Amino acid sequence: MRTIAELETAARRRLAPAHYDFYAGGAGEEETLRANEEAFRRRVLVPRVLRNVGKRDLAVELAGSPLSMPVLLSPTAFHRLAHPDGELATARAAARAGTVLVVSMAATTAIEDIVAAAREVTDDPALWFQLYLQPDREFTKAVICRAERAGVKALVVTVDSAVFGKRERDHRNGFLDLPPELSVENMRDDTGRVRDIEMPAELTWTDVEWLRTISGLPILLKGILHPSDARLAVEAGVSGLVVSNHGGRQLDSAVSTMDALPAVASAVDGAIPLILDGGVRRGTDVVKALALGASAVGIGRPALWGLAAAGTEGVTEVLEGLREEVDRAFALCGAADPAGLTAELVR
Repeated sequence: MRTIAELETAARRRLAPAHYDFYAGGAGEEETLRANEEAFRRRVLVPRVLRNVGKRDLAVELAGSPLSMPVLLSPTAFHRLAHPDGELATARAAARAGTVLVVSMAATTAIEDIVAAAREVTDDPALWFQLYLQPDREFTKAVICRAERAGVKALVVTVDSAVFGKRERDHRNGFLDLPPELSVENMRDDTGRVRDIEMPAELTWTDVEWLRTISGLPILLKGILHPSDARLAVEAGVSGLVVSNHGGRQLDSAVSTMDALPAVASAVDGAIPLILDGGVRRGTDVVKALALGASAVGIGRPALWGLAAAGTEGVTEVLEGLREEVDRAFALCGAADPAGLTAELVR
């Protein structure tokens, strides 16, 4: 089984250079992009021994969705740039692994088809839908209703995008739009026109309140880094938070997600689950995040590398490789389940 680094090498060989850079790149000088991974390297594990870890259980439940392990697939755009099957392949792999796929609003496949692909594997797949709240509330409501009818189990609202971050690799490459044969299918309105995704800077907490009035699905907020925002999110009644800096693609020099996690976890104080997103490349990264307060982690680029390298089988290789590494790290840290991972294990 190949490592994520090996799959990235294979993906880079297959992808057009501009498409590889779109997936791999970050904002500005890419300081935050690098910091996400470096924050894991700066932390080491201090394992416990003689803890009866002969039987281990990696399963968790988040926002009503069961996961076979504390790893889910974060929302990432434009999967058909990586592989002709695009999001269909990713959905099949997530369903096979028994974990959540968060479908991006910027998917190149319609949400209905993505859910149908997952149902080829299991009758009741766990798919969530990532949403950018649009200034046209009626259109936003229509997109949500469409996702609900398709069968998604939760909404993940990205809140760190008052404007687009400047991704300088894309500007250098002139990659500023999709190839003409691809479209952002979840932005297609009832006339058949595909709308542009807008990033309205005027959004406030009242928009989260409005969202709760139009959907009964669990709502998670993605892009929380400041503990004060975490406390406000708890007060707003959301079902979970994703501690995320958008993979280093929005504000360069923003704090790494692992460095932000402890303060956010302290602010939330167990009231709602936390998902850490950004820089996870190994099973030991998962263990470090869980020990410092995350309920699970999300992976983005690793799934894209698997997809580009080998379609469904490549994404499966990523997920099963991480499962094996997480299970081994649990055992060697003296934890039989996620509850056994505590902050004393990380230095």
